[in-house]
Amino acid sequence: MSDKCRIAVLGGGSFGTALANIVADNGHNACLWLRNASDADEINQRHVNARYLPDYPLNPALKATTDLGEATANADVVFMSVPSKSCRDVAIELKKVINSSALLISTTKGIEPTQFKLMSEVLAEELSGMRLGVMSGPNLAKEIAARQLTATVIASRDDELNKKVQDLLRCGYFRVYASRDAYGVELGGALKNVYAIMAGMANALGIGQNTISMLLTRALAEMGRFAVSRGADPMTFLGLAGVGDLIVTCMSPLSRNYQVGFALGKGKKLDQIVAELGQVAEGVNTLRLVKQEADQRNVRMPLVNGLYDILYNEKTIKDVVGSLMWAEQSRDVEFVI
Repeated sequence: MSDKCRIAVLGGGSFGTALANIVADNGHNACLWLRNASDADEINQRHVNARYLPDYPLNPALKATTDLGEATANADVVFMSVPSKSCRDVAIELKKVINSSALLISTTKGIEPTQFKLMSEVLAEELSGMRLGVMSGPNLAKEIAARQLTATVIASRDDELNKKVQDLLRCGYFRVYASRDAYGVELGGALKNVYAIMAGMANALGIGQNTISMLLTRALAEMGRFAVSRGADPMTFLGLAGVGDLIVTCMSPLSRNYQVGFALGKGKKLDQIVAELGQVAEGVNTLRLVKQEADQRNVRMPLVNGLYDILYNEKTIKDVVGSLMWAEQSRDVEFVI
């Protein structure tokens, strides 16, 4: 383990809390920033985040605060784990208080509609000059909190940053691999949410394992094609941040995007599903953005088009599946190296 560091994690949701708890378990000075004062008090006094991780005790050394300046004061590393819709607003506030020498790590999986920006691009705009990395992988927060064996990817062309994050987070149940393809790692984390909706829908319909296997592999092919069009390395999608994250998100009922798809497969309308969840799953917004971007770049994405037709053009699942199966049969593996 590296020397003791001061670490700030911004975002008191399930993943931010689990991440901050790893840091505290590793003996570092960990502070979790969140907006809700009662949640912060509960973490400080009862050492539990009852809203997001009610069944998992937290390290008593983990501190929580609603004061962004207090959380980031003299921080060596700042992890950004807020929802994508809040990322820019928090970044604007963060600019006023962050230590300019701190390392900034984005863990948020999403896309901002303006000019199709990933969260690291938003942070780079608002906090120019900061040393920036992204972290993504098959990381269900409740399993991390339960100390089940998990791996993730830290990505940056700054090798020293990658090594620092690896040292901070490595423990008996959490392993961190490094990559230099930050854009590909982050793009994989955003794209897989779309296909998780499809997987949930397929499971609700009782579709067989052959079909699930076909869905996952064709989803990976689409992700690779789209990645190439955006300048990412398609080989990144064969790793944890690509196929690894795709598998866990498409196979787990813990995924909010999977839950949306499952409800769709049971015949519920999207508006009803969103109302019951209390928030929009990232994949719903990502679908619209990816569809628009793929059309503009002429990237073939039949699964994205099919789901878009179901959600927004009122086509039936049966009709969409039929059109997919009778489409032109193309090559299987088509990564461009």
